[in-house]
Parts: sequence; C-alpha cells; structure tokens
Amino acid sequence: MSFAIAIMAAGKGTRLKSKRPKVLHEIGGKPLLLHVVSAALKVVPASDIYVIIGHQAEQVRAVVAPTGVRLVEQVEQRGTGHAIQAAAAAVAAYDNLLVLSGDVPLLRTETILRVRDFHLAEQAAMTVLTATPADPTGYGRVARVIAGGDVPAQLETSAVARIIEQKALSGTEQQLREINTGIYAFRTAPLLAHLGELETNNAHGELYLTDMAALLVKAKERVVALRAEDTAELSGATEVLGANTIAEMMLLDRALRHAMCARLMAQGVTIFQPETVVIDPGVRVGPDTVLEPFTQLLGSTVMGERCRVRSYSVLENTTVGDGVTVRQGCIVEDSEIGSDVILGPYAHLRPGSRIGQGAHIGNFVELKNVQFGVGSKAGHLAYLGDAVIGSGVNIGAGTILCNYDGVQKHQTTIGDEVFIGSDSVLVAPVSIGKGAYVAAASCVTQSVPEDALAVGRARQVNKEGWAAKRRAMSARKKN
Repeated sequence: MSFAIAIMAAGKGTRLKSKRPKVLHEIGGKPLLLHVVSAALKVVPASDIYVIIGHQAEQVRAVVAPTGVRLVEQVEQRGTGHAIQAAAAAVAAYDNLLVLSGDVPLLRTETILRVRDFHLAEQAAMTVLTATPADPTGYGRVARVIAGGDVPAQLETSAVARIIEQKALSGTEQQLREINTGIYAFRTAPLLAHLGELETNNAHGELYLTDMAALLVKAKERVVALRAEDTAELSGATEVLGANTIAEMMLLDRALRHAMCARLMAQGVTIFQPETVVIDPGVRVGPDTVLEPFTQLLGSTVMGERCRVRSYSVLENTTVGDGVTVRQGCIVEDSEIGSDVILGPYAHLRPGSRIGQGAHIGNFVELKNVQFGVGSKAGHLAYLGDAVIGSGVNIGAGTILCNYDGVQKHQTTIGDEVFIGSDSVLVAPVSIGKGAYVAAASCVTQSVPEDALAVGRARQVNKEGWAAKRRAMSARKKN
C-alpha cells in the first residue's frame, strides 16, 4: 500500500503579528516546518512528501527545498480542504495519504507511524488523530459513535460520526473533550471522490478538511479516531499542539527542550537545573557528561563522555571528544575539539578550529580556522587566526597572528615544540620551525629556522633624567 504525506504550510498565521510566514518561525533551533519534515522523512522518502505552500511561498520554498521534498503551491488560500484540492493531482496515484500540519513541530515519527498502521488495520477511509487536553477551547471536537447507534460520544468506539468546529458546537456538544489535531490518514480514492463536495458554509467561508469526516460517513465509508499517546517525555496532548501566537510557540519550545533534557538524563547525562539549559533536538551527549546551569548546546553538536560544560558556555555545531572541560563563558562554533582538552574560561573558537588531544585554550583566547596540535597551550589573551600549530607548542600571553593584509588572509605555520614568548606578533605568511623560540615582544616578519631564537624588537635605550626634565618643563608651561 503506497503512502504519500502532504504537509500543509500555506497559511498566514495572522495572530502571530509577524511579517514572517508562520511555519518559518523557529523553536528548538529550526523552523516549525522543518521539524515536521524531519519526522515525515523517517516515514517515507522525500519524493513522497508534498509540502503545500502559499503565503510568502518563495521564502518557504527556499527553506524547505534543500530537504528534497516536493512542493505544491496553493495560490489562493481558501482553507485546509482547498489545500488538499491543490495537491489532489500530485497525490492521486497513491493508495493512501497522510496529512500533517506544518505548525505542529513536536509531532514524533512514532506517532505518524501509529496513525498509518491504525488506518490500515481499521481499513478506514479516514483516520483522525485526536487528543484530550485539559482545556479543549479553540479546537474542533471529535464526536464518536456509540456502539450500535449513531449518537455522538467521546471514546466508546473508534468510529467517528463527525468533527465539529469550536464555533459550531451545540449545547450538548460543548461537553465533548476530545479534539481534532488536524493530522489525518485517508484512503486516497474516497477522499478525492468526495473532495469536491466540501462547502464554505462556515464562519470563515473556507473549505474545511474536517468536513470530510461527515461527508465520508454519509457515503457509508469508515471514519475512525486514534488518540495520541502519552510518553515519558511528552503528553499526547502536548505533542500535537500547534501555535497561533509567539507565546504559544515559546511554550512548545520549552516542551521540546524539556523533553530533550529528560531524554539525555535518562541516558546518563547530568544536567543541573535543566529548566535553564538550552539543548537543540539534534544534539548528542555521552554518558557521565555534566552540564551546568545556563549552558547551551545548539545545532548538531556532539559531546563525548565524561565532559563538563560550565555555566554560560555556548557550543554550536561542534564535535567534542571525551573528558573535555569547557570552563565558564566559552563560545564555540563549527569546530572540533579532541579528548581531554581544557577550554576557557571565556575562550572563543570561531568556525574551522580543530583542537588536538590534551590541548589547553585559556582565558580570552580567540581562534579562527586554526589547527591546534596535541598538547599545545595558549593560556591567555591571544588571537590565533588561519594557522597550523604543531604539538607541544606554548603560545605566550598577548600573542597575535596577523593573518589579514586588508585584501587576503594568510597562513602562519608553527612547528612542534615551539615556544612563542608573550606579546609577540607573527605577521603572516610566516613559518616557525620545529623547536624554535620567539622572544617576548617580538614582531616576526620572516620565517624562523628550526631550533633558532627569533628576536624581533628594537634595542632598549634608557635616557637618564629624561622624565624629571619633562615634568619640570610641563610645570614651567603651566606657570
């Protein structure tokens, strides 16, 4: 049985009060829509996923195109039913269609698979994923069929009588607590056969996909409901929540990050005050690693075992080996850190930094595009850019690698066991040979041979009495 997935992402999201498309607002480090696409890609190939775009279509297209999914444009946005009408030709050849919402970012792959499998097992024309939140206000309700009759009920059977929008609820229907999540599975043939029967006789004058339930029941087709399951990390009602305001979106972000922390702690990671820690869903952390309050692990960061990340450090898209200590306030992005490294406090590793095993990058040291060798040290107040630095090197406090001439970047190469004295300036392109020394306060503009001492500073001259004469002269001028 072939399945396609349609993801509805054409809406404006007017309640957000934002100029950006709703589905491009971010939680957990990436747009809402990409969370849904990521879950869908674990169910079917990209070629079987159709994202329906409309409002600010080109912006949405640019974000989602790299995933390889197909795009269908809903030029005029006239409701969810109209969105599926726009995609009808694209999905007509499939036996079944799963319909997801691009603004439900916590939806798990496991839940999509449950809907698919239940739909097939029930041999249904339509399957509705439902939930029962504490407060169902604002959501359409699902009226189930009581066994042996057609009176609306809540959980008596899997069969559905109809889906009722919030504004259309009658007096007795106000008691219904089970909500429609907007996530469905359809058998494609009956869906397309009755899709043209949708009408706009509702408060917004739009074509609602929810009305397909009543149309299919009227046509003697089977419509069923499946409740979202609670997990140790998320309740079923939370998993299927959408967001209509920025505040609601931030509640989803908090739920997502809480779930991420819970998952890591279950895998042996210690997280102090997890409510203060920011961890993106793509992050992996090894057991016995400790994360202190107010740390951030972002993007695709991977941390090894037995590490410690101290407060106020931020690591983004960075690979970290085992036994690494990241002291307070370090900023690391797009870099690789070997095992047993010590960073910081207040080190800044910019993109392209690769730190060898056992190295030490200390207080207020900044690196950019540097290969830093095994066991090497830069303890204090240095800028190292565009360099290859060997093993066992000592970089003194205040060292600067001058890598930019105003037009081009140039490389500095420093061999193994080199000692760079404090307050040295190395003007690239330049090489320092293995075992060489650079005297403190030197300005090095030429390459240094192996085992040599480079002294690049003016000879000191002491002028006796100069300061006293200057003070006397200043006093005379004031008088």
